[in-house]
Amino acid sequence: MRFAEPWWLLGTAAALVVAAMLIAGGVALVRALRRFGESERVGALMTEAAGKRRAAKGVLLVFATALAFLAMAQPQYGRGTRLIPATNLDVVIVLDYSKSMYARDVVPSRISRAKAEVARLVKDLPGARFAAVAFAGEPIGFPLTSDGMAIAQFFRQLEPNDMPVGGTAIARALNRANELLSRDPKSKDHRRVIVLITDGEDLEGSPVNVAKTIADAGTTIHVVQIGSRTPEPVPDVDSTGSVSGHRRGEDGLPLMTSLSAEGEEQLVAIAQAAGGTVIRSERGSTGIDVLSRQLEQMMQSELSEKVETLYADVYFYPLGLALLLLVVETFIGQAKKRKNTVEIEEKKPPRRSGKGTVGYA
Repeated sequence: MRFAEPWWLLGTAAALVVAAMLIAGGVALVRALRRFGESERVGALMTEAAGKRRAAKGVLLVFATALAFLAMAQPQYGRGTRLIPATNLDVVIVLDYSKSMYARDVVPSRISRAKAEVARLVKDLPGARFAAVAFAGEPIGFPLTSDGMAIAQFFRQLEPNDMPVGGTAIARALNRANELLSRDPKSKDHRRVIVLITDGEDLEGSPVNVAKTIADAGTTIHVVQIGSRTPEPVPDVDSTGSVSGHRRGEDGLPLMTSLSAEGEEQLVAIAQAAGGTVIRSERGSTGIDVLSRQLEQMMQSELSEKVETLYADVYFYPLGLALLLLVVETFIGQAKKRKNTVEIEEKKPPRRSGKGTVGYA
């Protein structure tokens, strides 16, 4: 047994107030009779003592008041259980393929380590569906699939040098991830998560505004921030994957990559706008493994199969009993009904005798 609106149970105290008022009224009546005259003479004038009937009416009224508030608390009882199926999880992994991801502050490189840990994330979340977005200046997408290994292969076969346009267009990448979710007919009934893995900031679009739009559709965005504000040289990698020194700018100096304070604030704002978290790489790790454990725990707790108890409303029982008590209280009178039985002697008409006298038969 439980109550849907338990606060109404406090109203049952009103029954005590009603009882106190009835008792006070009874005491006041007794005092009034004593002031009226001597109790013996007053009792002789009364046809019947109505105290018991008043007490019975008061008890019915008090119980009816308590039952009415009990009904308003909406009592419910468990009438069985049902199995709630596990909620599916759709994850879109958005991975930065800008050339700065070749940096080696994470061994063997940011992009290589990220691809390996994404493959592990896919393996650690059996039952989830995955989609992929690889981006630099323009995004490349892979639709939702239950084949997680296909997603890992998609990322594995791409390199930053393969991206047609350079840059870090986070807003476009998030829009592409949202399109992959919205185009899938099953995704609207699933728990949706976007995992953004990047080492830079978007200097072209408005990724925070895009994140707010995505959040309005019920999708969460988690951000994995690779790299820090410490400058790191960008290796020069050829088409075969061989490293030949470092990339250099027009001034001949090595190109360095670092995340600015504004860029870090932007990534935090993206996660906050979409109800997600920011995980920063540290100690040579990308941080993807931390997010993997969080999603795995969520699938085991929030999205797992559950048994739910079903409750039936039974408020009409106390409500019906309260109405019945009020009806009974209404039909109980203050005193017994009396029958006025006055016998009237039927008079016969006078009869004249033959001698002029009046007689009666």
